[in-house]
Amino acid sequence: MNTQMLNLICSIAFTILLGVIILPILRKYKIGQTVRSDGPESHLKKNGTPIMGGIMMIIVLTVLIIINGVFKPTLFLALVPILGFGIVGFVDDYKKLVLKSPDGLSPKLKMLGLLVFSIVFIALYLYVFRLPLVTIVPFLNQPVQLPTVLFVIFALFILLGTSNSVNLTDGLDGLASGVVAIIMTFFTLEAFKLGNSEMVTLGIMTVGTCLAFLLFNAHPAKVFMGDTGSLALGGAVAAISLILNMPLYLAIVAIVCIIDTISVMLQVMYFKITKGKRLFKMAPFHHHLELSGMKEQVVVMIFWLITAIACTIMYFV
Repeated sequence: MNTQMLNLICSIAFTILLGVIILPILRKYKIGQTVRSDGPESHLKKNGTPIMGGIMMIIVLTVLIIINGVFKPTLFLALVPILGFGIVGFVDDYKKLVLKSPDGLSPKLKMLGLLVFSIVFIALYLYVFRLPLVTIVPFLNQPVQLPTVLFVIFALFILLGTSNSVNLTDGLDGLASGVVAIIMTFFTLEAFKLGNSEMVTLGIMTVGTCLAFLLFNAHPAKVFMGDTGSLALGGAVAAISLILNMPLYLAIVAIVCIIDTISVMLQVMYFKITKGKRLFKMAPFHHHLELSGMKEQVVVMIFWLITAIACTIMYFV
């Protein structure tokens, strides 16, 4: 059997197996979602739905990366933001859901944790793996050499921005896991085209894990990934884009994540400027669409479709 096909099968099978094991534990200890009262009324029935399901994805990706990394060491570089960001998300979720601390990690501590693992990733990228400091410009397919300082700043922006944008996109049943599966399929195909077997492996394993998680997370969701999963998946997307020298492609293929992130920023700015008024009915933007009368499943399908179209366009240009 082809090694990559085996990785896909293992990522799907092990994620499903862990889901069957972990889901009853989350239910037993009542580690569940608390839905905002000002959100869509249809979400109120989600109160108590198990959360922190991202643990199963992190475990599967970590184990498979370690196994494959013996022969493909660049995978260990990608593991830094996946596992590191996942740990930050886990601590945040644990404080909120298990220790019942209303705020979890403070925004400053959360960002500090993400920053530390981002710096470790960049240091390994520069001084251990010595990967090229270039980025390919979309549509032109032209690699541009970056000075070290500029690359460090740019890489930090990609790592922190991508992880947080995927985190914000995780708000509807199956939304984030589906979007990330599509984006990672794009990068997997690009890695195959570039002959980068390490990133093909990472992409396939992440896609398999997301597809398996969708069995539990698709509407009506039996479990949510929490910050544990969304930050880890954001780390995976950022890592593969940087290692393939294609972070600028995220501006197109991750367009729905960017829209959700910008909507939150605009909402906060507008609220402060107008002293209490809202630009959107609710942010992120996917909640605005729901409150405007669109069904949750329809919003998810539209966001999946937009992502698929964006990825298809970028693959063939």
